[in-house]
Amino acid sequence: MAIERMDNVGIVVEDLEAAIAFFVELGMELEGRAQVEGPVADRCTGLDGVRCDIAMLRTPDGRSRLELAKYRSPAATGAGPRDRPHNIVGTHRVMFAVDGIEDTVTRLRPHGAELLGGIARFEDSHLLCYVRGPEGVIVGLAERLH
Repeated sequence: MAIERMDNVGIVVEDLEAAIAFFVELGMELEGRAQVEGPVADRCTGLDGVRCDIAMLRTPDGRSRLELAKYRSPAATGAGPRDRPHNIVGTHRVMFAVDGIEDTVTRLRPHGAELLGGIARFEDSHLLCYVRGPEGVIVGLAERLH
């Protein structure tokens, strides 16, 4: 048996509305919202009394999804400072292909995005950068050079 596809990436957030706004500004589309709770949620997560608000966003091509989750119960726990560097074991980042990296960074700044370093050129193929987004999540941006 083989993997069919990667379905989504999940990120736990405290401010669901701000996280949705950030990723919508990036270009994702809000697919839907729901509240998750009950025995299936408890069993799946290994937690008791799960009550969680989720928002599912998809990329414009419909192939990738991001699930944002705000736990009402049990309360979300912090995993340390939100400004951790990129090289911490277990730290994640989500990478998106964009068609204008400088414009994208400019549009995301009012939503709290800050560059970790700068925009870098990789050979003659890509411009790349990492920004810290909502809840400290590192978001990679890649613009293919033509």
